[in-house]
Amino acid sequence: MPLVPCLAGAGAAAHRDSEKRMGVEVTRMDLPTTPSFRLDGKRALVTGAGRGLGQAFAAALAEAGAHVTLAARSRDEIETVAAELRRRGLAAEALPLDVTDLEAVRAAITAAAPFHILVNNAGTNRPAPFVDVKVEDFDYVFNINVRAAYFVAQAVARRLIAAKEPGSIINVSSQMGHVGGPRRTVYCATKHAMEGFTKAMAIELAPYNIRVNTLAPTFIETPMTRPFFADEAFRADTLRRIKLGRLGQVEDLMGAVVFLASDAAALMTGSSLVVDGGWTAD
Repeated sequence: MPLVPCLAGAGAAAHRDSEKRMGVEVTRMDLPTTPSFRLDGKRALVTGAGRGLGQAFAAALAEAGAHVTLAARSRDEIETVAAELRRRGLAAEALPLDVTDLEAVRAAITAAAPFHILVNNAGTNRPAPFVDVKVEDFDYVFNINVRAAYFVAQAVARRLIAAKEPGSIINVSSQMGHVGGPRRTVYCATKHAMEGFTKAMAIELAPYNIRVNTLAPTFIETPMTRPFFADEAFRADTLRRIKLGRLGQVEDLMGAVVFLASDAAALMTGSSLVVDGGWTAD
C-alpha cells in the first residue's frame, strides 16, 4: 500500500515514528513555532514620544507588553500620554528630556535600568530649496536627526553591553533616507546618514546580540507634517508618488515597530524596513 508523503517545510524535522490511520502509514512531524511578537518583560525607550509617531510607537510597544518610557522636552504631553496608557492597564512613565543635551541624555540613561528597546524617533525638518538653505537651519536639523540620535543610541547600547543583555535599536529614518526630494536636501542628508550609521552600528553591536535597524516611512499625517499638506500642489504630488494612493497614518507603522522590537525579527539587523506605500518602488 502506498505511503502518504510527508510535506515538511523549512525547519520542520520529521519524527522517525509513524502510525497507521485507516490502514495508511502516516509519518509524524514537528512544525516550527512562530516567534512571539510579545514584548513582556522588556523595557522600551521612545524619544519624541509626546505626539505623532512617537506617541503611536509608545502605545504599540506598551500594548505588546513592554514597559515604555516616553521621552521628550514637552513634559505635559508625555505625562498625558503615559497617564492614558496606565489608565488602560499598560506600563508607562514619562521622562522629560531634551535629546540634544547629550550630558542629560547620558545621565538619564545611565541612571535607568537598561532599555531593551530604543525607538530613536525624535526628529525634525526645515524644508527649503537647496540654494536657500541657511547654515543655522542645516545645523539645527543635523543636531537632532543625526547627532542626538547617534548618541542616544550609544548611551542605550553602553547600558545593554554593561548589563550583558540583548536589545533592539530602531532608528526612525524615512523613505528620504533611500531617495532624494525637492526642498529636502538637508533632511535627505540626515536620513541617509542615519541609514549609514545604522548599518555600521549593527556590525559592531552584533557580537553583543544588539540588533540595529531603521524604520523608513513615507509621509505620515502627523501634527508636524500636516501643515505641508495645506499646499495642494505638494499634496497632489505626494499622493501621485505613493502607489497605494493615500497618505500614511500612524497606525500603518505600529505593527512594524513591534515587529522590529520583537523576537519575530531576531535575525534582522543592519536593515531598513521601508513602509512607503510603494514610493521607492520606481
